[in-house]
Amino acid sequence: MDIPTASQIHQFYARQSHLIDSGRAREWADTFTPDGEFHSPTYPEPVVGSAALADFAAGFHRRAAEQGEVHRHVVTNVWVRSDEEVSFDGVVVEAYLQVLATTVGGSTRVLRMTTLTDHLVVSEGRWSVARREVRRDDSPA
Repeated sequence: MDIPTASQIHQFYARQSHLIDSGRAREWADTFTPDGEFHSPTYPEPVVGSAALADFAAGFHRRAAEQGEVHRHVVTNVWVRSDEEVSFDGVVVEAYLQVLATTVGGSTRVLRMTTLTDHLVVSEGRWSVARREVRRDDSPA
């Protein structure tokens, strides 16, 4: 298996951010494997599977609009690991994720500062998230 290039990984995360932030929920869900998992302490339960992921993304966009806000995901400090620590056929990506909220006609604030750990695998001929774990910066290590 070829390791994705830095450019491919950055494009992947840029695309994901644009998709969820613009309300393109189905396309965002399609960046995960069909049985992909999203785990975050911000939400009460893990989100698993394409349909649930699409509903989750649609809800994220809808709630922002209902609050009169525009939300943005900003992914930085992307680190791709493919070594003996990886116990599946793929790569681990660790990154910082900021979620920002801008009130329409108003100011911008940081909603969350987190780290994400993704297990990326090749699914249907493209890199996809099999499992995402988000950890808030204020949670215990």
